[in-house]
Amino acid sequence: MNFPGGVWPVMLTPYDEAGKVDYEALSGLVDWYIENGVNGLFAVCQSSEMFFLDLEERVQVAKAVVKAAGGRVPVIASGHVSDSLEEQIHELNEMGRTGIDALILITNRLASEEEGDETWMNNCSRLIEGIDAEIPLGFYECPYPYKRLLSIENLKTCAETGRFYFIKDTCCDIELIKERLEVVRGTDLKLYNANTTTLLESLQFGAAGYSGVMANFHPRLYSYLCDHSGEKGDKVAMLQEFLTLASLIERQCYPVNAKYYLQEFERLGMSTISRTKDHELLTSTFKAEVHMLESMTRRYEQKYLGADQIPANQDPCRQ
Repeated sequence: MNFPGGVWPVMLTPYDEAGKVDYEALSGLVDWYIENGVNGLFAVCQSSEMFFLDLEERVQVAKAVVKAAGGRVPVIASGHVSDSLEEQIHELNEMGRTGIDALILITNRLASEEEGDETWMNNCSRLIEGIDAEIPLGFYECPYPYKRLLSIENLKTCAETGRFYFIKDTCCDIELIKERLEVVRGTDLKLYNANTTTLLESLQFGAAGYSGVMANFHPRLYSYLCDHSGEKGDKVAMLQEFLTLASLIERQCYPVNAKYYLQEFERLGMSTISRTKDHELLTSTFKAEVHMLESMTRRYEQKYLGADQIPANQDPCRQ
């Protein structure tokens, strides 16, 4: 299994006005991601509100994403949210039968915040033994309910098993990222950075790509950054600066603001309903900030991509 580098958005879960998963909107969202140049899809993650979906919903969401993607890009998923390892193994095996290309293990599920790295590694080994040996694996350092960063020693041990191909890195520390890249070099495990501030430098040191929240707003700009990270000069650095400042909108009212962006400007038929945050918290001021982000996004897309690379329904000059 060779996962492509580039952009892997952490997918949203659309809901209808009654709060049920909107599978028609989900299919449209998959098309939007792919039409905007992503290289893979990370379904059933924190942005997907996995802790607020029951097992049946998590499984059905993964199946729906696989079906909508139709082999155009690989699909990975997580969704083991239980506390006991036995229940997690059941959840992961159910997810593994959905047709996804890899199962992504949530690092904070394998030990409590008070438990050490040895306990974590022992639990990881037990989990791996209980999962179908044929399915590729990966890691996600999910920040909820607490952030569990992989130790260098445990990362090295896991990489050397040959079972792991993907890590969504959330350490936000370029020196640690460099150390991790050295550890996984020569193995099948690829690092995808979730943090925009350190993204360009991490790509230059060998990171495979980006897997983060802001691919729900402007994935094409992240694709450009990934594709041109080796270029010298100010052009790529200026894009990195814009993307970093733009990423601060995540602290505003996410994922509601991302759903609003997609509804308002990408014309996707999805509501702003969320199970993790009251959509009414998206105030008129917050909406104004989203509008300003959209305006700046279009300007940067014109500058970096050119009108011929922007889908007609997204180009203000063609509307």
